[in-house]
Parts: sequence; structure tokens; C-alpha cells
Amino acid sequence: MFFKIIDKYIFRELLKMFLISIFAMTMVLYLDKFLFMAEMIVNRNVSFLEMTMMMVYISPSFFAITIPMAVLMASVVTFNQFSANNEWVAMKACNLSFLQLMKPVLFFSLFAYFLANIVMFWALPWGNQSYKVLIYDIIKNRANVDIKPNVFNRDFKNLILLVKEHQQNSLLKGVFIADTSKGGTPQIITSKQGVIFSNRETLKIQLKLNNGTIHELTNEGGDYQTLNFDRYDINLSLPDTERLEKKALVGNRELSLAQIKEKIIKMKEKGLPTSGPEVELSKKFSIPFTCLLFAFLGAPLGIKSSRSGKSGSFGVTVAIIMVYYVGLILTQNLGRIGEIHSYTSVWIPNFILLVVVIYVIYKMQKELPFKFIEIFIGFLITVFEFCKNLFGKTNKGLSRKNRGNQKPIPTRPSLKGIDQLRNVSNLRKPD
Repeated sequence: MFFKIIDKYIFRELLKMFLISIFAMTMVLYLDKFLFMAEMIVNRNVSFLEMTMMMVYISPSFFAITIPMAVLMASVVTFNQFSANNEWVAMKACNLSFLQLMKPVLFFSLFAYFLANIVMFWALPWGNQSYKVLIYDIIKNRANVDIKPNVFNRDFKNLILLVKEHQQNSLLKGVFIADTSKGGTPQIITSKQGVIFSNRETLKIQLKLNNGTIHELTNEGGDYQTLNFDRYDINLSLPDTERLEKKALVGNRELSLAQIKEKIIKMKEKGLPTSGPEVELSKKFSIPFTCLLFAFLGAPLGIKSSRSGKSGSFGVTVAIIMVYYVGLILTQNLGRIGEIHSYTSVWIPNFILLVVVIYVIYKMQKELPFKFIEIFIGFLITVFEFCKNLFGKTNKGLSRKNRGNQKPIPTRPSLKGIDQLRNVSNLRKPD
């Protein structure tokens, strides 16, 4: 059989830990949005369905971050438990090499790689754009609800709006507007009727006025002029529209692969720098590739950090994720400002990580000690345990008492001892 029982067992454990990790990490990222969502519910009367759709649209932007992190977490924790429970020693005793045991890890990493590609190339642009449209729909609904007849409306930025009638189909009659957007030249606009219109393509809210007059004072009140119009459009802007746009994840991330390429071509034709969209285009390929590297890096790290249990594996995972993403943010920012090549900037952490992965796989396959990795892991575990003890609530006196009652931990057979037993058993076999 291509997939043995041991392979299915390893793959099942990896997948289980992956799902748990991605759920926990995504919930942590949601904490940043809960306050904003609560504000939307209180101030804008957002329904439960709209709130659910907002969470669905935001999820792909979180998955783009949490999928590689969950792959590393699953690989480290799974193999940490294998080593801590002596399962790894039993696997080696069955004449299974490190590369043979990495077969389910390969399929797991490919699964995560394709999942990350789906998120980066399809789900992320769709989610960001849909979220942006939903936010503007909420703004439009608020604008329609708050405009009351014969009441001065000050909800719009730099505009004071007064209407005589407001019908349910967004039709306004007897419109009076004081426009102070031009600073020293205020305008008074009157119109017989107007309609609030939301343009989904440009994501702008407009007030279309018909049959009206513009009254304007110029030269510090010295000149007065009027202008009659048959049709006049005004862009409505709420005071917190800019903040809502930032919350809507506006930028190159909401563009698909074809749209980013088209944007790069147009910017080149205009002579504008294209490093920003080029970096975002390269990230769509580099982020999923990280899943392949994290899966194979996590297995040796989990085995080597088994002496500290789950807390040590968690500390190692957090440290690796921080180092990687700090390097990624640094290189991508350098790529955006043109200090390094934009397309290769986000691949630099992956190239370094690839060298480390090849190094640890070679050492694990040959069963050779690699002191640098062990020293690095030991340092991370020491720092993590120090922080845990520093912020823990355990009593020092009780810890000493418990330490005296602890039973000695039995030593586990080493891989070298397993090889010696294997050689002895081979000598005893009859020819």
C-alpha cells in the first residue's frame, strides 16, 4: 500500500492539530475586530446577518496569515508528542528512516499549500472587495435612515442638509444644502428634488439633484453669483468614512492576480513606481510556499524540543513565527521603497528558511548531531520557561515542596542505543 498505517496515523494527527491551531489563531485575530463590530451594531443598527457576512468576508485575510502559522504549529506539536511519548523511538526501531516518516508530512504540506493558494488567489480578493461593498451599503442605509424632514442633518462631512420630504425610495423633495467644503467660498444649494444613489463600482454615495440653484460668495464676500442647473451631483461623505475604508482592507490585497498585473502595466505606462503592487503580486506565491517549508522544519524542531513538553514546543513555534514574519515585513518594506528587487524581496526569508530545512533534514536522516539547532532550541525553551515562571502564579514554597516529591523521570533509550540493539539482533539471526 502507498499509504501505510503509520502514515495515516501521522497525517491524521497533523491534520487534527492543524485544524485546532488555525481555529485558535483566527479567533485571536478576530479580537481586533470585535470592538469595531460592536460599534457597528450599536451605532449603525447592523443586523446579525450582516455581522455574520462581515466575519465571513474578513476570514480570508486572517487565513492568509494563520494557515502557514498553523502548519508550523501542527508539525512541531505533533512530532513533539511523538518524541515525548516514545512513539518516535518505536518508529525508528521499526527500521523507518526520517525521510520515510516524512511522507505524510509531504502530503500534509501539499494540502496546506493548495489551501493557501485558494485563499491568496481567490478568497482574499473576493473577501476584501465584498467586505468593502458591505461597509458602503451600511453607510448608505444610515444616510437614508438619518435624513428626517424639516430637521438639519449634520451627519455628512462639510455639509448641512435640510429636506421638506423624504420618501422611502430615497427621493428627497425641497432640498437645502450648505456646503463648506471649499473653505473660504461657501455655497448654498437649493433643489426641488434629489435622489441618494450608491454606486457599487466606485463605492461612492452620491446625491443627485434636479432643477436647482447654486448660491456662492467669492472674494471674501465681495462678489455674489448664482448658477442654475438641471442636474448636479454631490458626493456624500460621512465623518468616519476614511476610518471605515481602512477597516475595509482597501489596497492591492483586494485585487486579483489579473487586476494586479493590469494595474502594474497602467502604472508603468504613466511612469509611476510599481514596486508596491509587484511586492503584493510576489506575496501571492511566496506565502503559500512557506507552508511547504514550515511543515518540514517543524518535525525536527518538535523532536528536539521534546524534553520541555508542550510548553517548549509552543515557545519554539512562536519564536520561529516571529523571526520569520519580522524578516518578511522588513524585506517587503525594503522592496516597496525600491531598496531591493520588488519581486524577490518577499522570497528572501523563504530562501533562508529553505537552507535551514535542507540542513536539518540532512542531519536527521543521517542521525548526526547539530549543535547549533540544539543550542538555539535550548535558548528559546529557557527564555519561554523564564517568562512563564516570571508571570506565573505558582508559589515558590509550594514549588520546592512539589519538586522534592517528584519521582525521577525514567530515561528513554537513545537512537544510538536502538541502532546497537538492532545490530545485535541482526547478528543473532540464523543465516
